[in-house]
Amino acid sequence: MKNAYFIILFIVSSFAFSQNNHIVKTDDGRRVLLKADFTWEYIDAETPKGNNIVKEVAKSSKNKSCELPADFKEPELDNKIQNQLKKGRATMSHVKLKVAKDYKCSVDDVLLLSVSEQKSKGIYDFCANGKRVTYKRVGNSIIENGKLF
Repeated sequence: MKNAYFIILFIVSSFAFSQNNHIVKTDDGRRVLLKADFTWEYIDAETPKGNNIVKEVAKSSKNKSCELPADFKEPELDNKIQNQLKKGRATMSHVKLKVAKDYKCSVDDVLLLSVSEQKSKGIYDFCANGKRVTYKRVGNSIIENGKLF
């Protein structure tokens, strides 16, 4: 009797694994259905809002210097995410401290230009000592974008 239940369970579970359609998630959070005939379609009709805060800043692409308007304000951060990052010491104050240490300046000289932040990862643009730099956070690890170590 146990063998019969085992065989039925095996056959039923094999049907679940034999489907060819897959649902994947893109970097911006939208879900996509990949079909067996090599076509795809979005499942979510619109992009989720998430916690993306982007501020347009006048920037020079060649020398990567910061050209800020006189009335520039740092973007507002999501307090819910910042409270969750306190345990891992990855809040904005910790990120600014790391940038100031890397560029040998004070924390007051580091300005946040733009942020794209989620609970598990984040990308931050700063102006440190008049130079535009980008840092990324994966979990609680903070590193300059483009560097491995």
